[in-house]
Amino acid sequence: MNKRTIQSWLCVVVGAFLLASAFVLFITPYRIVPGGVYGMGVVLNYLFPAIQVGTYGLAMDIPLLLIAFRFFGARFGTKTIVAAVLTPLIMDAMTLFTGSDPATMLGGRIDLSNDVLLSCLFGGVLMGAGIGLILRTHATSGGTDIVAMIVSRYLHLPVGRAVLYVDSLVILFGLVVLGSWKLPLYSLVTIFVASRMIDYLVDGGSGDKLLFILSDEHAAIRSYILDRLDRGGTYIKASGMYTGADKEMMFVVVARREVSLVRDRIREIDPDAFLIVVDAHETLGEGFKTFEKS
Repeated sequence: MNKRTIQSWLCVVVGAFLLASAFVLFITPYRIVPGGVYGMGVVLNYLFPAIQVGTYGLAMDIPLLLIAFRFFGARFGTKTIVAAVLTPLIMDAMTLFTGSDPATMLGGRIDLSNDVLLSCLFGGVLMGAGIGLILRTHATSGGTDIVAMIVSRYLHLPVGRAVLYVDSLVILFGLVVLGSWKLPLYSLVTIFVASRMIDYLVDGGSGDKLLFILSDEHAAIRSYILDRLDRGGTYIKASGMYTGADKEMMFVVVARREVSLVRDRIREIDPDAFLIVVDAHETLGEGFKTFEKS
């Protein structure tokens, strides 16, 4: 195992630990429902407290992973399986160790019953950090992300919007079961904080990205972008200011999560390539946000 592989697996393990900690310490004790299979687990744990949140999450993750392999094949690899299994196991182990009642959890040292907003903020930070570290390894934490990707494929929605729709259904379910307007609203705070943390950990916090690529191996890079990412692009005629040599610069727009994939692939194909990554304020067209009809 080389250094990059070790770092990648370390990110998966640490990410799973942070995600589990977010739920055990700051989310589950206060019945916050931040979407996802673990948010659904929080609601089910309220109905049937004998079963832990992590166990519910694992029970839902297993069939979702099988569905993911059916639809996406090897895209969901070993790291996704490890993250999806390790997170609920750590979650259940931490629950047994710390307890589930804020008044007695770790001897009562972590009790934010009188400041649930603070719990939302800390829970969102830890949850976003955990998911962000896992995403950096080109894996996912499983769960409703898989449902969202399937919805995105068949309804032609951006993945981010599909995730929002699926998680919103989980929050509405929590609203009905818990019977309180406050906790779902607190959940939205947690989701927002977590999403910002994910953005900054993955690639600095913006949405879609513009890539300007200069490389002598542009044919191989073109093949990867078209065939593996299913994205398009444009060649722009350019010439070197110093050498005056004619070049073809690639102009490509990709989703936030795809930037690291392209960067790693370019490094493998041509370590001497020149890559510029620019934030895209808004992207309209096929594969991204559609134009609004007048």
